[in-house]
Amino acid sequence: MLDTPDRAQALILAAGRGERMRPLTDTTPKPLLWVQGRPLLQWHVDALATGGCTKLLVNTAWLGEQIPAHFGATPHASDGQVLHIAYSEEGRDFGEALETAGGIVRALPRLADVFWVVAGDVYTPGFRFSAEAKQQFAQSDKLAHLWLVPNPRHNPRGDFGLSPDGLALNIPAALRDKHSTWTYSTIGLYRREFFTARFVQSVCAIPAGNPAGVKAPLAPMLRAAMDNAAVSAELYTGPWTDVGTPDRLRELNATHPQARTTETPSP
Repeated sequence: MLDTPDRAQALILAAGRGERMRPLTDTTPKPLLWVQGRPLLQWHVDALATGGCTKLLVNTAWLGEQIPAHFGATPHASDGQVLHIAYSEEGRDFGEALETAGGIVRALPRLADVFWVVAGDVYTPGFRFSAEAKQQFAQSDKLAHLWLVPNPRHNPRGDFGLSPDGLALNIPAALRDKHSTWTYSTIGLYRREFFTARFVQSVCAIPAGNPAGVKAPLAPMLRAAMDNAAVSAELYTGPWTDVGTPDRLRELNATHPQARTTETPSP
């Protein structure tokens, strides 16, 4: 089953502090920084809507009240579609963000059996959250499917390998200079079962819903799943930027003649 009534088809991760983006993120959560004519998070909202995802879940923590205040519960995408956005408010519930895996597991009861995950702080205007990709993944025997990108300057040694038959590979850091590696784009498709798989639970066992607010990163879980041939991947070569520093934000907006002169949306 791909979708479940009232469960979100995608989770946008928007809870982080954005330390490297300070001082901009002292007053604005990074996903609301203005990028090439609209808030960064809006790019994902619109792309997901184009791909048929109209029920979204956004996790929040740092300055988290600003995100639902901006989007509300039933915003319109740029093409006019009415969307339904719910929020997993980690800051309200636990006082801080739960890291990537902790945040996903917190949201898991509210997500469909197969769902998209994307970080709210990457800019990838050409990526298609296609129904075909989701269907193909759902028909496979894998627990996750990742999109990898060529290594950017700030991550020259990459994150994961990619086999000729489309498996994501756990390449130890000490061996990455001897293997072709790629950077995880932070875009992926997941099954709910990924987070309950034995080999993932052996890395970090978090009950569904994460009621205790356990903080946990996703990468060790992915590596454990890769060691069990449970993660597929493909290379994405379209525009992609981890908007992680003020310099990268300025570079993006400098290439867009209609971008705002300021780096945050007007009040």
